[in-house]
Amino acid sequence: MSFLKKHWQVILTGLVVGAFAVALSALGNPANMGFCIACFLRDIAGGVGLHRAEVVQYVRPEIIGLVLGAMIAALIGKEFKPTGGSSPMTRFVLGFGVMVGALMFLGCPLRMVIRLGGGDLNAVFGLVGFAAGILLGVAALNKGFSLKRSYAMPALEGYATPAISIALLVALVCFPALLFFSEKGPGSMRAPLLFALAAGLIVGALAQRSRLCMVGGIRDAAMFKDYHLLLGFAAILVAVLIRNLALGKFTLSMAKQPVAHTDGLWNALGMLLVGFASVLLGGCPLRQLILAGSGSADSGVAVIGMTVGAAFCHNFKLASSADGPTPNGKIAVILFLVITAVIAVCNLQKEKE
Repeated sequence: MSFLKKHWQVILTGLVVGAFAVALSALGNPANMGFCIACFLRDIAGGVGLHRAEVVQYVRPEIIGLVLGAMIAALIGKEFKPTGGSSPMTRFVLGFGVMVGALMFLGCPLRMVIRLGGGDLNAVFGLVGFAAGILLGVAALNKGFSLKRSYAMPALEGYATPAISIALLVALVCFPALLFFSEKGPGSMRAPLLFALAAGLIVGALAQRSRLCMVGGIRDAAMFKDYHLLLGFAAILVAVLIRNLALGKFTLSMAKQPVAHTDGLWNALGMLLVGFASVLLGGCPLRQLILAGSGSADSGVAVIGMTVGAAFCHNFKLASSADGPTPNGKIAVILFLVITAVIAVCNLQKEKE
């Protein structure tokens, strides 16, 4: 009983996320992509015309719901705190790098777990790289890495990301002619709007309360032997696996997995970059959205960096496809691994004498 009393929130959140991920795919979202922060930010970038890849353009209600759900939960819990000013341009660059790595792998850490629960063995390579990247980030934290403190900001700063989300929702519902919609490909595969929005709201609220973070689970386990957040990670995997088995959607293989490629090395290196950069940011892409909805302008900048990064990846052929990684994408991953390492080294804080 004491175990459940201590960990029930994060376990419940993981189970709900996993259940919604499978349900969203069953209702129209791409297979093994019921929830994917990287993929959905990429779709939003296309939906507002930031990139020209016609197969991935749609303003995803799930992302809007995540931000607004986090805001509502933070306001109710009196945890909405407008803050910012912690190395904003560095956070933008790291967010950009996270997206470069995620679109090499074709998914964020959340989708990596969802893909594992669907039997996609390519995600095993991603998980190995992801864990290795987090350990690199942990090494930097142990050496004193810091992006400096955040400061209290005017309320307007804290509400900026939720306001953008509301504007996107209004455009999607009332002025769809202003937006771009895929007619084929992953962007054309959509769960019903109201269900997708409701799923985002519920998951956003639960994630705000439980502090669910894909990066935080492995980071805390490595640094403090604290496995609390890792239980949420495991709960998502269990929920997705059980529901896929029940629905006959589980396929254990590497070949012909939906929206995935079989290049193990670059799957691993892409997620290595995601894990490394996310630790320096202080959380995975999902956590950045939740923090942005809770008033953090710093996380809002990271989300903008990811969105711009997604547009850049598709405009300049950095994103992988089912056929595998592109030469430009490989160069970009190596470049951003170097950039992330430089950021880590340059932000090591010397101990006060």
